[in-house]
Amino acid sequence: MNLLDKYITPYKLILFSLACAVFITYPNIACLSWDLKHMSPSGHSAYILFFIYRYLFFSALIWLLTTYNLNKTDTPVLRTRLFYTLLITGVTYLVYVGISFITRYKADCFTSTLLFQFVVTSIVCTFIGHVSLLYSVQRRKEYEIEQLKVENLESRYAALTNQINPHFFFNSLNGLSSLVRKKKEENTIAYIDKLSDVFRYILQSEKKGLVTLEEELEFMQAFQYMMEVRFANKLHFCINVEENQKDLKIPVLTLLPLIDNVVVHNTIDSEHKMLVTIELNEQTELVVSNPVFPKLSQPDTNGTGLKNLENRFSLLMDRQIRIENDGITFCVYLPLK
Repeated sequence: MNLLDKYITPYKLILFSLACAVFITYPNIACLSWDLKHMSPSGHSAYILFFIYRYLFFSALIWLLTTYNLNKTDTPVLRTRLFYTLLITGVTYLVYVGISFITRYKADCFTSTLLFQFVVTSIVCTFIGHVSLLYSVQRRKEYEIEQLKVENLESRYAALTNQINPHFFFNSLNGLSSLVRKKKEENTIAYIDKLSDVFRYILQSEKKGLVTLEEELEFMQAFQYMMEVRFANKLHFCINVEENQKDLKIPVLTLLPLIDNVVVHNTIDSEHKMLVTIELNEQTELVVSNPVFPKLSQPDTNGTGLKNLENRFSLLMDRQIRIENDGITFCVYLPLK
């Protein structure tokens, strides 16, 4: 992105040129009263007009050189940029000399002050252009780096999300096959409907990062039915979230691995009925908790579900989840936006 396009409008560039011309012609401004004092009154008007012309000439020169260095050249070599700027300055100096001869103020043409003013103008405009180019290059690199970071995060997030689907898919088929074997047609149809809702949400989640708590809880309604059917009403859910809190944001498919974690690590039967509670605490965290009924044998799992969840919260929320397990109750605290 060009510095001129972003910060310096044509109007601002004109003001910048007029302001810089004041500093460039300051020696002439400081000597103006002294020069007028030592010349005849008849020459005052002509000298003041020539003074105004000199000021406007340098304003125009600064505008020309600044525009050239910002827009017309993109060479990263400072020496080359300075050469072309000095070349343009030399041409404008000859124009200035020609006008000075025509107006009979040729004594002003070859003074060291005037030459110094032209050289300083050239160097200042050159550095403005060079700094602008360095800034543009740096911004472009930063933008490319940010784009790479985003693409990397998206690919990592997609990989984490894709790890959820196969695991859930096989568990869902097990629940469906159980209903088919029991020949419960109505329950089977309802289960298939809920399963389609769940898979639709999972497929759509590939294009999402954060969703509202309302969307995630609507998904939970379908998922809840499937889990209650699968465990013959030995697994229940208590969801306590106010309507005005459902606009908060949460990573998509947050609740799925948590419920799956409950099922994998706990005994769920007539003696160990499971109640999963989902509610918001005073710190605006979604708290998912359940009693701990450890299985007699260690489950065949490597903890991928919770690890994935931690990574997704780190990527999308830049915050960490909290896990508490006192042997009686297992709680997961999920920060929301």
